[in-house]
Amino acid sequence: MRVIKVTHMKERILKLLAAVAVVSGFAFGAFEKPASAQEILLTGPLAGAGSVRHQRLYRKGRFEFAPSAAFTLLDEYKRQILAGARLNYNLTDWLAIGVWGGFSPEALQFDTGLSDEIQKVNANRQGIYGGNANPPPGIDAAAERQALRLTNVNVGHDFRQQLGTIQWVASPQIQLIPFRGKIAIFQSIYVDTDFYIFGGPAFVGLQERKACAKGSCGSFPQLGSKVFDMEQRMAIAPSFGIGFQFYMGRWAALGTEWRGIPFSRNVGGFDNRGSGPNGDFPDLAVNEKDREFRFNQMIVVSFGMSLPFDYQLSE
Repeated sequence: MRVIKVTHMKERILKLLAAVAVVSGFAFGAFEKPASAQEILLTGPLAGAGSVRHQRLYRKGRFEFAPSAAFTLLDEYKRQILAGARLNYNLTDWLAIGVWGGFSPEALQFDTGLSDEIQKVNANRQGIYGGNANPPPGIDAAAERQALRLTNVNVGHDFRQQLGTIQWVASPQIQLIPFRGKIAIFQSIYVDTDFYIFGGPAFVGLQERKACAKGSCGSFPQLGSKVFDMEQRMAIAPSFGIGFQFYMGRWAALGTEWRGIPFSRNVGGFDNRGSGPNGDFPDLAVNEKDREFRFNQMIVVSFGMSLPFDYQLSE
């Protein structure tokens, strides 16, 4: 009987302690105060001061003239370089308005390897069609003559002379400069730099193959006939991109940017579409229906010069 009484006594004590712990927890929770941080009021000469003092304002109130070279990207048939310049007026250190433009003369236009290979095959076919008595080994002259007839709407005497090119670009733009700071080179040279975005309309001068109606687009069978005629036109498209500018002194800066100008054009001078369901098949004519949408891209390198020659300082 004594063992049983002791056991019951221990159980009662444990239950009592548990009840006390629960009641104590509720009591402490009821009187708990919300956590708070002490507010520190800054006094003295730094009270109300900005995060940066005497910051160099490279842009504010200055004109910027930046000669540039733009290199086209992802070209299929002809690579181009556009020589040009950017002219900006910086209303503030983070907002500028201006214009960028460039032009690409024939000396800055370069055929790709694909264009050379197409013309090589084209020249061989013309030689066979013209009665070459000794076609290259393994070449079926009859098949080549038939292929020449089938492609005479798309490929003229010299394929490289029918390629569409960008002749010039003029683009008014707004430039926003949301970020600026310093870049450390080898942890010993520190260069002021900024990151900017820009956008605006672009007026693009193009040279493309001249439009021709069905039945008048082929250049053969007259061997040695002239290349397809070309014509000029202007396209209007959006222009936008991002860039970085590295300041090398009070008035000089080196910049690089990526620019996109999407619009439709016929880069190969081909009869791409115009007939069949949804106009997705060739129609033996070359016109605006044969233009294809292209996301034209460029990398631009520039050297900027600012006037007046000295920058302002923030307070």
